[in-house]
Amino acid sequence: MTQKPASGPQRQLNVELPADLEAIYANFAIINHSPSEVIIDFARLLPNMPTVKVYARILMTPANAKALHKALGDNLERYEKRFGEIKIAPEELEAHERPLGFVRRE
Repeated sequence: MTQKPASGPQRQLNVELPADLEAIYANFAIINHSPSEVIIDFARLLPNMPTVKVYARILMTPANAKALHKALGDNLERYEKRFGEIKIAPEELEAHERPLGFVRRE
């Protein structure tokens, strides 16, 4: 993995993945923030189940959250160039009307 700092040359980073690292599936996220941090709770919502269970909580600085936002956008753009447009039904974009998917709390 190569990370490019804001200024200067690229540097090589060695990313270590523990052998026992568990992959978590999430189809629901709750995003909150304070002046100093952004909190993302990744959860799973199952059909016919009234409870959403949070499986991971990630805390980051606003600057790192913005960098993640950019990186995610860049990766989704590359994904769509390779595999085609990701279709999202209009009702899935209205999280306040339908509590399924990813939501933003302010």
